[in-house]
Amino acid sequence: MRSGVLKKGFFLQNLSLKALAGSVTSHSAVAALALSFLSISQTAIADSRILTLGTGGVTGLYYPAGGAICRLMNLNRQQHGIRCALRSTLGSVENLQQVIAGRLDMGVSEAGQLDNGYYGRGGFTRPASELRTLVGLYPEHISVLARKDSGIKSFADLKNKRFNLGKAGSSQRVTLDVLMKARGWQKEDFAALEELEPAQQAKALCENQIDATLYVVGHPNGAIKEAIRDCDSQLIGLEQRDIDALIAYSPHYQPLTLPGSLYSSEQADVNTAGVNATLFTRSDLPDDAAYAIVQSLFEQFDQFRQLHPAFAPLKAEAMAQIPLAAPMHPGAKRYFIEKGWIEKGRIK
Repeated sequence: MRSGVLKKGFFLQNLSLKALAGSVTSHSAVAALALSFLSISQTAIADSRILTLGTGGVTGLYYPAGGAICRLMNLNRQQHGIRCALRSTLGSVENLQQVIAGRLDMGVSEAGQLDNGYYGRGGFTRPASELRTLVGLYPEHISVLARKDSGIKSFADLKNKRFNLGKAGSSQRVTLDVLMKARGWQKEDFAALEELEPAQQAKALCENQIDATLYVVGHPNGAIKEAIRDCDSQLIGLEQRDIDALIAYSPHYQPLTLPGSLYSSEQADVNTAGVNATLFTRSDLPDDAAYAIVQSLFEQFDQFRQLHPAFAPLKAEAMAQIPLAAPMHPGAKRYFIEKGWIEKGRIK
């Protein structure tokens, strides 16, 4: 059963009340009572729409981003009759799998994985042509974090070290698979490999269980800040060959610079690659619901930008104009056209 479906009882109650109202036209008091119950029932239906939003681990940025979107939607619930409910997941890949299966209504994913899901590439065995973009959110940087005492100064130095691959099927793991394949690395080329969840990675660095790990995340990030501050760790950049391999894998990757000043005066800026985090859904989400989601976000945009430092530099119009990894949902498109941020017929 798809999440967010209206309760059957409301539908049956409507039918019975309509029949009752029609059969007692000569008894005005009873008819008025029936119509009163009908009005209450219809209000209950409007208030019963629940949309579930898949995010990520609590240490990453997907969770606060999804929480901010749900919060703004719920503040406007009286206007659109929709309640947004948050779900913590492993991130992009799981969100895509759950939305495709109908167990979530929408989710956050990095654009490269959304592209894979839509076209049936990477870890997706068949195209999910029902996927739709709602809005771009913020850039995610591929961020390699290493202990200073590990001797790791560049991405090439990861070989023969203790490294965290991340959970199988995660966006982190997919990214690493691309980078390892481009360099011709095998799992046997590392001293030890772990498959840690994001919430475990900073602790593993601090306790000297691993030498390095990789995040695909927006910045600033709490876990990275903790590891740099408390565990004598540092950010390591990608080399140009690594960036080229990611761009060849997906056009949604782009060269980015990660400012070290976000974390420490001693941390140098690092060259890396990144991809946009994207809020997405399915084509069967009603147009009015898609419209309400983006309307709630952008008509309270100042509040959204204040909810996390990573949101502060965002520009509303640019978020509507991201390169699309899946077609834009018609409800979202209608709102952006009304705002004048995109031209009718220009974005699919």
